[in-house]
Amino acid sequence: MTHDHDLELRPTPAQTEAALNPPPGRNGGDLVVETLAGLGATTVFGLPGQHALGMFDALRRSDLRYIGLRVENNAGFAADAYGRVTGEAAPLLLSTGPGALTSLAALQEAAAASAPVLAISSQIPTAGLGGGRHGYLHELPDQASSFRGVVKSVHTVRAASQIPSAIAAAWKSALTAPHGPVWVEIPQDVLLAQTSLPVVTAVDATPDELLPRPELTAVAADLLSRAARPAIIAGGGVVRADASGKLRQLAEKLNAPVVTTFGGKGAFPWNHPLSLQSWLEDRYTTDLLEDADVLLVVGSGLGELSSNYHTFKPRGRVIQIEADLGKLEANHPALGIHADARMAVQALLETVAERADDTVRERVRTLLSKVAERIDGQELALEQQVLGSVRRALPADSPSFWDMTILAYWAWSAFDAKAPNAMHSAQGAGGLGYGFPAALGAAAADPTRPVLAVSGDGGALYSIAELATARQYDLNVTWLIVDDGGYGILREYMTDAFGQATATELSRPDYVALAESFGVPGVRTTPESLAADLAEALASPGPAVVVLPALLRMFAPTHLG
Repeated sequence: MTHDHDLELRPTPAQTEAALNPPPGRNGGDLVVETLAGLGATTVFGLPGQHALGMFDALRRSDLRYIGLRVENNAGFAADAYGRVTGEAAPLLLSTGPGALTSLAALQEAAAASAPVLAISSQIPTAGLGGGRHGYLHELPDQASSFRGVVKSVHTVRAASQIPSAIAAAWKSALTAPHGPVWVEIPQDVLLAQTSLPVVTAVDATPDELLPRPELTAVAADLLSRAARPAIIAGGGVVRADASGKLRQLAEKLNAPVVTTFGGKGAFPWNHPLSLQSWLEDRYTTDLLEDADVLLVVGSGLGELSSNYHTFKPRGRVIQIEADLGKLEANHPALGIHADARMAVQALLETVAERADDTVRERVRTLLSKVAERIDGQELALEQQVLGSVRRALPADSPSFWDMTILAYWAWSAFDAKAPNAMHSAQGAGGLGYGFPAALGAAAADPTRPVLAVSGDGGALYSIAELATARQYDLNVTWLIVDDGGYGILREYMTDAFGQATATELSRPDYVALAESFGVPGVRTTPESLAADLAEALASPGPAVVVLPALLRMFAPTHLG
């Protein structure tokens, strides 16, 4: 008997001819790029190094587009953003030792934010593997061990025939929920060695589906249907699973208010009558969520930022839908449903009963009014003016990427992302330098719309070299640098805690002149002219820098009292 899949596995005459007579001059690096192309990759990010030259030389013989950044960590941030925007695994090509290790902070952010990044690094020659001290350039006793605590999976190749399968396994791992970064390392001699293996033409690395268990969704649907005061927390898992539309339908069916986490910006419409927006660092919001008799948490681990710094103490039943098994019930007892958010929300949508509630929309309006009154009582007109100017200048369909800076902290709570998957920040791991290189990765993914990056002057200096990348590839990114002469948020934290700040003040360049030295137009603006200057820069093709000298303050926290 012949089965359909037997026919699929049978090579065509053209495939047979190509397999029997592969083109000459190929090496292990060619197997890498052929496998990536076979998996569907079109763009790769990275930075070459001595041990990785075989892989980079093979790019010359491929149709893959290469975006080369100036620092490996920035290349990792660019790949992270590409993965977030496209939902595809973003290849990141790196060298050995220092080049590999320099990417660790970016891979930590990708892991925290569940961004699919496929990092492929070179290794010292195979003779040096195993922990001996051979004195190879860039040698580490066990390079892979530096990454095991950061990435989802590690794959070490020792022969050319292993390359396609190792990369396919890593690709599948990166794209199986929860998404995340993965690590493949290939020794220098394997990359350089000539190969007569057939050209890689088709690779199957379909990610596994993470389906909810039906007995759990049945219990969850019953709890929600009978709830008197249900509420929903929508996290980044809703955005990554493309479940925003289904979540909205569920919230409307239940008449349940929804708050989005900082990683889940845009998961629920900002001005919807059921929207509590993103005011998680606010006691009024915390009180409402604690008062819910059934709280549905979708795609969030309820970590530090999502729980008002762990002051949130739910009194009702918690239902937690989470793709990352380690986050399930990590902070609060719950009915834990280990599943992709889209699948689980769909199951609930099909089984919950419709709830009537004549009071919920007034409760939402009252809460948002109380939050506004609290903020308005703190003399923060400048900060609200600046954030409002950014929102007016940024087209509704343009993505934004925010560094760890005071304006970003404001944006987490107060910025309308306008759409799912449109606002991204480094709030997962919290490292500096994310905004600009990430925006470059997003611009590489979609050159048809402008992208905004937002940094403070401290974070800007982490990635200033990438102005050269922006100019070289003519990437459509406008970079807003809020220049307050130091690490502004740390200055504020230290002053509040110790009465004065130490090690927070910075000598910095003239950012406009520096941008222009790279051939990137720059403008110095004011709070009054910011909206117009930013809109003009975003409307002009190619990179641009807008510098706003301003000393911004944070709104008062509610978790300390």
